Amino acid sequence: MALHSLRFRLVDSPTSLGAKRRARRALWLSEAFPHLAEMSVLDLGGRVESWARVPVRPGRVHVVNLEPLPAELPEWAEADHADACELPKGILSRRYDLVFSNSVLEHVGGHERRRRMAEAIRELAPAYWVQTPYRYFPIEPHWVAPGMQFLPVSARVVVARRWPLAYTPGKSYEAAMRQVLTTELIGRAELRYLFPDATIRSERLVGFTKSLIAIRTS
Repeated sequence: MALHSLRFRLVDSPTSLGAKRRARRALWLSEAFPHLAEMSVLDLGGRVESWARVPVRPGRVHVVNLEPLPAELPEWAEADHADACELPKGILSRRYDLVFSNSVLEHVGGHERRRRMAEAIRELAPAYWVQTPYRYFPIEPHWVAPGMQFLPVSARVVVARRWPLAYTPGKSYEAAMRQVLTTELIGRAELRYLFPDATIRSERLVGFTKSLIAIRTS
């Protein structure tokens, strides 16, 4: 229990290291796109409430997620329940100023689905910002477990079930297996392949690359 509370302090609390890095990332976004407050943004895999807390909020935000939708939305937001790798025609036919995705690419289920998501991102707007945790950072970020991403699947399932810094330790075997199989960190080479027209920015922590951001500004 003490270690689980440590995770809250490190990653999940509003004053955690993770929260501070998310705030810094939001500042980088506004610096990369100086007209963000006037832009229409498609957020693949995000949440409306996250945009309510950023220093600069886009003029319009369209959130697409597989999670249940909010019961109420602010006037500047819309939301759809959809798969970011299989977007419905109603979304594919639209155009946005910016497509945004934060820590989603590693969860969509294999390279082919990542390729489909990347293809849609590059087509839907002249600009995009796609962040994903870096495969070769020493700590696996979802479980806060050293080197977990390099273990065999069976060993990762054991860690997912028993590691005290996991978000919800004590999961069933089936739930842990599902979570492990749908968490696949990627490296710089694959990100460059998926987004060949992007600038790849590194987000660092204590000298190590912690995450990568593919950015196209126009």
